[in-house]
Amino acid sequence: MRIDVLTLFPEMFASPMAYSIPKRACDKGLLELCLTNIRDFAEGSYNKVDDTPYGGGPGMVMKPGPVVACFEHVQKLSEIKPRTIILSPQGRRLDQELVRQLSTEQRLILIAGRYEGFDERIIAALDAEQVSVGDYVLSGGELGAMVIIDAVARLLKGALGDDESTTEESFSDGLLEYPHYTRPVEFRGMKVPEVLLSGDHKKIAEWRRQQSVDRTRKHRPDLL
Repeated sequence: MRIDVLTLFPEMFASPMAYSIPKRACDKGLLELCLTNIRDFAEGSYNKVDDTPYGGGPGMVMKPGPVVACFEHVQKLSEIKPRTIILSPQGRRLDQELVRQLSTEQRLILIAGRYEGFDERIIAALDAEQVSVGDYVLSGGELGAMVIIDAVARLLKGALGDDESTTEESFSDGLLEYPHYTRPVEFRGMKVPEVLLSGDHKKIAEWRRQQSVDRTRKHRPDLL
């Protein structure tokens, strides 16, 4: 999979993408991450990418010219047709089902904005999807893009040590994950549930399923 990120701050991605699963996916050739600076496509001596909004109001708005020019340049870097996503608090909320869909794509283009947002004509010109990582506002779309990259990278076959790890995680079947325990058997008076020590795989599976249901009902009843 190839993921292109259009951003004003490509250097933000250096550290998060240099560790753990995203790095492993890149090292194995499962993921190709390409960063392009939108400012490189701005016109004028000041490489201006934003301007005041028509109609007045606070803040600045990203100009359509540099973003569209950057996108058109990046789009031509590969023959693979991309699925284009603009990070925006107005978009569809990211969930595991959307992550699964994105992980099946051969190429993604993620566009991270800044300031008060994008000129609306950018969204129309690129026919892009809008995706939000939550009902809150960040300083820019870079962190949201990193969330998508990390979540997608985990689902690429071969990225994890055990591909079955993703089948029993929270949200993998619409429920929160069951509790986990490891050695020692007892810690500060708290013991590992007996069923997990029984060796009875059928009972363990039943217990874990019930724990998932109970946890979801308690913490995220909206998922049921």
